[in-house]
Order: sequence, then structure tokens, then C-alpha cells
Amino acid sequence: MINTYTRSEDADVAIAAARAGAEVVRGGYGQHLARIDKGGGDFATAADLAAERAILDVIRSTRPNDAVLGEEGGQRGALDASRQWLVDPLCGTLNYAVGTMVVAVNVALRGGPAAVADPFTGEVFFTDGVTARVRQDGRDTPLTPTAATRLVDVNLDPPFPHAPTFRATDLLGHPTFVARFRPRVVSSTLALAWVAAGKRAAYVTDGADLSASVHFAAGIALCRAAGCVVTGIDGAPIGEGGPGVVAAADAETHELLMSMIRPR
Repeated sequence: MINTYTRSEDADVAIAAARAGAEVVRGGYGQHLARIDKGGGDFATAADLAAERAILDVIRSTRPNDAVLGEEGGQRGALDASRQWLVDPLCGTLNYAVGTMVVAVNVALRGGPAAVADPFTGEVFFTDGVTARVRQDGRDTPLTPTAATRLVDVNLDPPFPHAPTFRATDLLGHPTFVARFRPRVVSSTLALAWVAAGKRAAYVTDGADLSASVHFAAGIALCRAAGCVVTGIDGAPIGEGGPGVVAAADAETHELLMSMIRPR
């Protein structure tokens, strides 16, 4: 089948899907939700599952031939499909479960448009693969990265696959980091959208190649489209085997962080 969809049309689908998930997440907030154990200390809630169903309903109704990889439901459609949606219906489940309003709903077409919704502010950060904007109250505003806040969000959740070579806790204690930045731990990839929007100077996480991760794909796409510098913790391009993510508002901030992560 020939793909006749435009980037803007796919971006509209990503936005609609992320909004549908966000509405479910917002509606379930504060309720007692049963936890579904996923092992290794990870779990999902009924809100995760319901939000993913709402997102899938949008994708199925608009892109019935596309494959989907969901955080909760796994792969739907062919593994080698040319079009695959990556869905994380509630990034920050532990935050949500304990009553903290710092979560994200992530929807990305692999290699294309993406959207990240904040269920509690009503913001939807999105990209058509070329530009990056935020939609709120019916208005679209371009995303403008800046390091002015000096806030760097660092993911401290285990596992730590590259320890002892790289430990996020070591970065936080580095004298240059202490002198230049202020750490934050949001525990949600909403922080990647905040880098693109200028609310964070950078975001750092350990991990494998995260380019096709349901958790990270949407945020990485936003940061790239907004003009951020995005690499792995080894400085290699994301998607070429570079592990983890270092997303910085500008080249200077990225270079400074890399000098602490990978000192010469």
C-alpha cells in the first residue's frame, strides 16, 4: 500500500491520540487504582491500561493498517511494518499512583511526527517531524530551547547498565555540575518535552539505544525538531547504537555535560 499521508496529517493523529490518553489519565487521578505487577519493581495501573486503549482507538480509526507497539499491550501488527506507532500511555506511573501530577502521555510514529501530552496542564507538545510546537487553549506556539533555567533533569531510576563507567549520581556530584547547573528528578520523560520548550537546560538518562523506546521516542523527536542537541551518553547519535540520552538545549550545554560524563 502506498503511503499517501502527509506529515501534518500524521501529527494530527498523534495529537488526537495523546489527548485521548491524557483525558483518561486526568479522569483517573486521585482514585484508588489496582496495581498490576510487571516485575522488577515496575507496575501498571488501570489508568495505564485504559489510556492505552483510548490511544489505540484513535490510531485504529484513523490508521487501521499501521502497526502499534504499546507499553502495556505490546506489539500489534507486523513487526516489520513500514509504519509503527510507539505508545507510552502514562510515563511516570509511580508519580501518578502516589498523587504527583508529573506524568506524560507519549505517542510517536517511528521516524515521524510525535506528541507528548501533559494531562494536568492541558499542554500538548508536538512535532510534524520538521517543526516543534506546543498547543494549549487552542493556540500553537513554537518550542524554543534555552539553557537559561540551568535546570538539568537526570533519570535516577534503575537499572544502571553502564555503571561504573557512567553513574548519574556521579554527574550530580561533579564540581562543574554543581557550579553550573541545578539538578531535578522528574521521573517522567515529560522532562524531554521541557528541554524542547526551554523549561529545562538538559535531560540525561542511562539506558540502551532508546531511539525506538515507547518511553523516549516522542520526546527525542520533539527535541530534535526544536533544534536541541541529542546524543547517547557516549556522544554518538541516537539510533546508531548510542546508549542512553543526553538532550541539551544548545551545543555549549551538551559539550559541558559530555565533558563530565566522558572526561578526556
